[in-house]
Amino acid sequence: MKNSENGTSDNRMNFLGWKVDIYIGIWVILLLLTLGEVILAFLPFPKMALALGLIAMAVYKAALVGWYYMHLRYEPRNLWILAICPLPLAFILVLAVMTEFGWLVG
Repeated sequence: MKNSENGTSDNRMNFLGWKVDIYIGIWVILLLLTLGEVILAFLPFPKMALALGLIAMAVYKAALVGWYYMHLRYEPRNLWILAICPLPLAFILVLAVMTEFGWLVG
């Protein structure tokens, strides 16, 4: 959203003491989460904990992208429901894959 008077964005956030545009702040958060995923992948955790941690980070990143870059926070409730409907199916598919290849994780 642009401010019509001076052409700047109304969406500002305080990020580590700096006032930045919200999209740049979300991009930095997504970058840090991606780096966290890469670092987590190389740490010596049990495979089940590793998989759950990576899935949790991926879900959080997808929620940030949907909320800010797809502008779901400005949309009516009906569109939210449409965007959230596939999540139970994705959860079921992840569980099916984890149980199918459970012998690899343990």
